[in-house]
Order: sequence, then structure tokens, then C-alpha cells
Amino acid sequence: MRLIYTFSVYLYTGISMLVSLFSAKARLWLRGRQGILTHMEQAAWQMAKEQDPKPVIWFHCASLGEFEQGRPVIEQFRKDFPNWCILLTFFSPSGYEVRKEYAQADHVFYLPVDTPANVSSFLNIWKPAMAVFVKYEFWFNYLHALQQRQIPLYFVSSVFRPGQHFFKWYGGWSLRHLRSVTRIFVQDAYSARLLSDHGVLNVSQSGDTRFDRVFTLMQSPVQFPLVKEFSEGHRVIVAGSSWPADEALLESLTLDNVRFIIAPHEVHNERVRNLMQRWKGKAIRFSELKEGVPADAKALVIDTIGMLSSLYQYGDMALIGGGFGKGIHNTLEAATFGLPVLFGPNYEKFTEARELIALGGAFCVRSPEEFQNRVNYLLAYEDRLKEVSETCRQYVIGQKGATQVIMDELRLKAADY
Repeated sequence: MRLIYTFSVYLYTGISMLVSLFSAKARLWLRGRQGILTHMEQAAWQMAKEQDPKPVIWFHCASLGEFEQGRPVIEQFRKDFPNWCILLTFFSPSGYEVRKEYAQADHVFYLPVDTPANVSSFLNIWKPAMAVFVKYEFWFNYLHALQQRQIPLYFVSSVFRPGQHFFKWYGGWSLRHLRSVTRIFVQDAYSARLLSDHGVLNVSQSGDTRFDRVFTLMQSPVQFPLVKEFSEGHRVIVAGSSWPADEALLESLTLDNVRFIIAPHEVHNERVRNLMQRWKGKAIRFSELKEGVPADAKALVIDTIGMLSSLYQYGDMALIGGGFGKGIHNTLEAATFGLPVLFGPNYEKFTEARELIALGGAFCVRSPEEFQNRVNYLLAYEDRLKEVSETCRQYVIGQKGATQVIMDELRLKAADY
């Protein structure tokens, strides 16, 4: 089975080479791995020259979203163990290219492709004392080698569902790898029970570290004075990680004194230009925003990445993108600021969305008419809006604490070094 898996890894790499002829993201994926082991050797050699070499903890994330989940643990570990070396790897360019200068890590790299030779070289170079994988990163040659070398491995903020390959008739091989992990920290009781039913007992229910992350962000958000000027004196709906189907809801809204902050999921020039054209002179780009916002401006289009999590401080409610596509994006960044959350119908696989709906802090809208009615409902009475807002805040506060649960175990292991 390992041979078949490894062949699939080589096949994936070969397909990526073909796709790179047409895809900038695939080109980044490949270029970022060119000479990667040599670069790692050089970085590790510089570290080894120190008189008192540091033990290495290796954190791995697929992309930017997983990084934000792992970030509270990384930063708490840095605070508790400043003399350790933190190695951070990413699978995807959307994580690496944004966080390659991340100050809390000593080294940030792409993850070498999961072939036996790469895995052996990687572990020989870094000799990690422990490894922490965030959520779904199941690279089985790495998992096997870590087990063989008796390097503690932890998964954090993981979620498991019956449809995953682990629980299919052919999933026994991959399921055995899960049993070899030191500890799997899962988000919910259902995941813990599912794993237990399949003989995976090295599991703890910690909750989701994203709650810790968004709560920290809310306490000290980045300030944008010009966005504040745009927002003052108006009701504001923040559209986070929006797609065209989400933005169509905003365009359909017939309410005076409401402005929109639109942070599209993709911010390349063509996407932003198309969005601006749809608003027919009623929108302004953030990069062109100056003091004295035009009185007839209706929408502020965010054409810079990395701002969204702090933009929710200027809103009265949030429309989260993706609900008319593959699935909604992050709802918690809005909820922690006390914004009622609205989204399209594809939300069922997101626990926090279902729970917020049950509590009355989030609302599914399937059409422009439903969106109009829900916004009217929320804005009709100030007390109602405040009540829903407080429901969202308290939901986030009540779910905090996953980082502490995870760190309790990492501290015990780190104390051995």
C-alpha cells in the first residue's frame, strides 16, 4: 500500500508540472520547492554553529486557514519556550507566500514533497524533537518516518467525518497511521467518538484553537482610520471572503444609509475590476481611498490581503462568502466582534455555523428576498441587534481554551529537553 501511496505522490507532482503551464499557483508550488532541501541544510547548519543548539519543534500547516488555527499554539509555545527553534512548513503557496516572514518562527519553508527520500533528508536535517500537524495534513510517509524515529507527533484542531477515507473499507492502512500518532486533539465529541469506534484511542477533545485566535484578534485589532471614516454615520455590512453570488445579495439590497465593506476572496486585478464595474461608480477601492469619502459611495472594495479579520470592527453585521459555492469561509472572525452572521445555504459541514444558527446569532439566506428580510429584521430594532450581537460574542468566549489543553501536553514533552 505504501508503494501505491508513494506513486500517487509522484503522480501528483507530475500533474502539478503540467498544470503549472497554465496556473500561477502551481508554478509557485513547484518553484518554492526547487532546491528546498539545500536551503534547509544551510539554515540548519547556521543553527548548528551555535554553542548551545536549540531543540526543534516542527509545525506544519496546509495553508493560511490552517496556519491561523495553529497560530495560537505556535505563539504560546514561543512564549513558554523561547530557547526552542520553531520550524514552520506549508504545503500551499497561499500559506507560505503570506507568512514566509512570520516573526514567531525561526524558519519558514515549503514542505518537501512526501517521498521517502525527501522525508529521510528532511528529518536528518532538522532532527525535530516533536512535530505538530494542524487539522488535516495526513502525509503518510512523514507519519511513518516520525513513528519509526520515535519522534512525538501531535495533530491539533482535527475534525473527522464518516465520509473520510480512514473509515471506508479500504482505509485500514491509513487508519493504522492515526493509531501511531502521539495525541490527536479533535474539535468535537463526534470526532472523538468516531475515532474510538475505529480503534483510535490516542485522542483528546480540546475544541477549536480558532476561537482563541479570533478572541485575541478582537482584543487588539489593526486600526484603519480611512475605513472608520467611510463607516461612520452608516450601518455597515462587511462581506468577508465574498464571491460574485454573495455580492449579488448586497447589490439587491434596497436600504438607505447602509454601506458595504467588501473583501473578496480573490483580490487579483481582474476580479477587483469586475467588482468595481458592477457597482457602477458607487464603489471605491481601498488602495485609492483618501480623506473625504465621496458622499454617494456605497461600497468599499478591499484590494489588499490580510485586512479582513480587523475590518469586522467597523461593521454592524457580516455576510460570509462561499455559501453559494463549496462552503462558507471563516464566520468566527466576525462573530468575535459581535456581528450577526449571514451566509448562503452551503454551511452544514461547519459546526460553528450550525451552532450559531441554533443560538440565533447566524442566519442562512438563500435568495435576495431572504437577505433583504433578514437585514430588515436585524436593523428594525436596536435592542434586537444588540441581543444578537451579544449572542455571537458570548458564543466565542464560551468556546475558548483549546490552546491551553494542547499546551498542557506539549509542555510535559518539552520539559524532557
